[in-house]
Amino acid sequence: GVGDDAALLRIAPEMELAVSTDMLVQGTHFFPDADPHLLGHKALAVNLSDMAAMGAKPRWALLALSLPAEDGDWLQAFSESFFALATAHGVALIGGDTTRGPLNLCVTIMGEVPRGAAMRRGGARPGDDIWVSGTLGEAALALAHLRGEIVLPSAELQACARRLHQPQPRVALGLALRGLASSAIDISDGLLADLGHILEQSGAGAQVDVGALPVPPLLRAGLAVSAPERKLARHCALAGGDDYELCFTAAPAQRNEIAALAARLSCPLRRIGSITAGGGCELRDADGAILQMKETGYDHFA
Repeated sequence: GVGDDAALLRIAPEMELAVSTDMLVQGTHFFPDADPHLLGHKALAVNLSDMAAMGAKPRWALLALSLPAEDGDWLQAFSESFFALATAHGVALIGGDTTRGPLNLCVTIMGEVPRGAAMRRGGARPGDDIWVSGTLGEAALALAHLRGEIVLPSAELQACARRLHQPQPRVALGLALRGLASSAIDISDGLLADLGHILEQSGAGAQVDVGALPVPPLLRAGLAVSAPERKLARHCALAGGDDYELCFTAAPAQRNEIAALAARLSCPLRRIGSITAGGGCELRDADGAILQMKETGYDHFA
């Protein structure tokens, strides 16, 4: 662990090591005045979400920081929430690096998964159901409010802001889906973008029922109103990103077991479509009409 030039890890027999890195950059992933307490939580949460998508039990993390100046109060607030979430999930911080520079947070996380049991993006097959956990679009609504694009009522803003700043990684769900899901991914860049990764890796297509998407009432109303509101609602639900829910596929024969899993974990799971032969993702409204939508999600270099 911390104190030597490198950490030494002993992996349990018959286990594989899952490794992922996520970076949060000021001005790209968070505003310059972001609360360090919220950043500490999110920096680890987005990495835990990757472990959940692989069905891996998170074990160890490395933290690299670049800071514009030494600030003890900022580091204290950041550390409190980072270590609180790490403790909750049994993650040990085993090293990292700190340097001077523009504010940048980079976490590398490692977890264990039984050999051959990891959930991958390339396992979806035609006929499989497409599922998502939780709700979609609230983080994107909060971001739209912060950018001045909309004004959310106080109660809705508070709920949406929690989803943006303090996402709750679906680690327990990811572990429980091993052996049930044929493929999985976490939703960070938007449902269409991340589902698109499953389709690309699986060599398949999809049909998504927009009316089945698990969205908050504010977005549900927006999906059915005039053009400007409908465009924003569809963006938030389908392409907004920062949801950190799981999107996964499973054979129809697994529906009862998935429903039982949702009840056992108190985690809403919604079936939103199916995998098809061919390529591309077809969106349909409640009446079955095909919807056209150009944007698919966040593009880091657009």
